[in-house]
Amino acid sequence: LQKSLNETFGADKYSEARKEVLTNMFSRPMQMALYFCTGVLEDETLFRHYALNVPFYTHFTSPIRRYADVIVHRLLSASLGASSPIKMEKDAIQRQADHCNDRKMASKRVQELSADLFFAVFVRVR
Repeated sequence: LQKSLNETFGADKYSEARKEVLTNMFSRPMQMALYFCTGVLEDETLFRHYALNVPFYTHFTSPIRRYADVIVHRLLSASLGASSPIKMEKDAIQRQADHCNDRKMASKRVQELSADLFFAVFVRVR
């Protein structure tokens, strides 16, 4: 997609802005990843990563960034036997996951609204 956009928009002074707008519009419909506790879901097909085509997938970044990543690090460490099990019930972990999902969706919505506002101002000025 990126290669196609680069070839289509050339190198004039607005080409980067047009690519940014279209890239943003193309990525919005993609389903956002959700945190969940595997112990509360019966359907293992929900664990798969569609784009990577793998049946089981977990994702995390540095645990200094987000609380959800701290939890994933702790659970993964415990599942590998590198640390003691976490003393949280499945339902408590799922409540934390739901809260993280809610905050992530709210943040994404604010980001989208901000981009919409910037785009509207950009179009109005041009």
